[in-house]
Amino acid sequence: MPSSFFLPNLENPDYPSLGPTLKGLKYWGMWQSGGIKRILYNSIHAFATFFVITQYVELWIIRNNVELALRNLSVTMLSTVCVVKAGTFVCWQKYWSGIIGFVSNLEKEQLSKNDAATQAAIVKYIKYSRRVTYFYWSLVTATVFTVILAPLVGFLSSPERELIANGTLPYPEIMSSWVPFDRSRGFGYWVTALVHTLICFYGGGVVANYDSNAVVLMSFFAGQMKLLSINCSRLFDDGNEVISNNEAMKRIKECHYHHVYLVRLA
Repeated sequence: MPSSFFLPNLENPDYPSLGPTLKGLKYWGMWQSGGIKRILYNSIHAFATFFVITQYVELWIIRNNVELALRNLSVTMLSTVCVVKAGTFVCWQKYWSGIIGFVSNLEKEQLSKNDAATQAAIVKYIKYSRRVTYFYWSLVTATVFTVILAPLVGFLSSPERELIANGTLPYPEIMSSWVPFDRSRGFGYWVTALVHTLICFYGGGVVANYDSNAVVLMSFFAGQMKLLSINCSRLFDDGNEVISNNEAMKRIKECHYHHVYLVRLA
């Protein structure tokens, strides 16, 4: 199956739970490194922000037409959320980097101990995160294609198709945005349709990766709290072993360190 080839390539041993989401964030230009790629990705983010501004310009122009204005506003709000998510992630990358680094380092340290209960807890919440991530990515992908193809379906099913074809009515749009040329048909329409299609893929990728990254982090906290509970239950003799005072103090310190840093990070 293609997924059996594609999905393992998203994994990264340096980021046990965040591997796929970090790759997604990187592909969509939010998890950045230096060099020319950073300039390119930030240019794309700037273009997307400019596009949202053109949506608000169009909203002002059509403000007296309630139906068109509401249709514009419903999509413009989603576009605004997308550029805000992308922009804040890029601007606050230093803080995101600290969170992601802590999560990954803690997981690698825990997995290196070869403790069966610890590994089982981590594997459990990682599997849950993968299921949620891939399902959400599929849902967003389906939504993006639905938005892009909606005008075509509307045209084919419209009783006014002949009026649209002969130029009496404009072609249906994917989104509503202002442009300095006629976008109702001809070359201007296809340029606008191409831009709208690219923006849909951009917005879908931003939302899918940003949200799934947040869900994985929440799963991490839930799994770590479960793991903390397991470790607390093993602080002292559990009936199957006898531990020394030094070992007990060591376990207490580890649990305290684990708890304090989880609270600080949260």
